[in-house]
Amino acid sequence: MAHRPNTPQSPVQLFRVFAGLSLAGFGGVLPIAEDRLVRRERWIEEHDFYQTLSLAQILPGPNICNMAVMLGDRFFGLRGALAALAGLILPPLLPVLALAFFYTAWSDSPLVSGALRAMAMAAAGLMLAMALRLGSGLSHPRSDYAIAALVVVAIAVLRLPLAYTLLGVGALSLAIALRRS
Repeated sequence: MAHRPNTPQSPVQLFRVFAGLSLAGFGGVLPIAEDRLVRRERWIEEHDFYQTLSLAQILPGPNICNMAVMLGDRFFGLRGALAALAGLILPPLLPVLALAFFYTAWSDSPLVSGALRAMAMAAAGLMLAMALRLGSGLSHPRSDYAIAALVVVAIAVLRLPLAYTLLGVGALSLAIALRRS
């Protein structure tokens, strides 16, 4: 017998669940959303989640926001769509707005400048660590690392705009890939 999905009890419940998703995911909530909506809440079945995600991907905007609108609309119409989207957007928006307010008031402070530089270095370090971890699976590590180094030099040293860097290094990458095949 097929398991029948539950339905949310109210737009408020939709808001709460999507607010929880937005606070649980840093850098992407789709895996968390799949677990919560399919397994824990059982609002939709797994194949339905992936069909909704497929549609959300071809629409403009962030996939998870599109999914929130579609699922909210499915359960409670416009009120549900707005509740799910608000739940997804408002919780992270409020702290960001508060930080922006404090930044404008304290942006000249050496303490704030130092903190921002430290955060930028930490973010760069995290990105480098992830790149190195992912790099262990490269099939052509020398040329792939050389391409990555070119991107760093073009942006950090030569201060080329990202669009020009991607066009130039992308063309080089394509030429190398064509030569390999």
